[in-house]
Amino acid sequence: MPIKWEYALLLILTTALVTLLIRAVPFLLFGRGQKMPDAAVYLGKILPPAMMATLVVYCLRSIHLTQYPSGIAELISVGVVAGLHLWKRNTLLSIAGGTVCYMLLIQNVFAV
Repeated sequence: MPIKWEYALLLILTTALVTLLIRAVPFLLFGRGQKMPDAAVYLGKILPPAMMATLVVYCLRSIHLTQYPSGIAELISVGVVAGLHLWKRNTLLSIAGGTVCYMLLIQNVFAV
């Protein structure tokens, strides 16, 4: 069933407005010259590594170490990501390198 253009436009505008509001809230709450609350500073330091750890666990959750080749491509790719990040300290490069490594491994080396 096709969506009417009015509904699609309203959906896009609503999404854009909510995105704008979400991005503006920190600036409205913590205006210029105000000291950031300690809780916000703490969360700003602890959440990025916690989210990355959660993503690593999520990506590696389906590995079965007792079945060949399950997990080998994933573990090699995790090593590539860690190595690239330790070497270059570039998050985008690390993620892209790990993704390329994983895709090459599952499509060429461990293809079933």
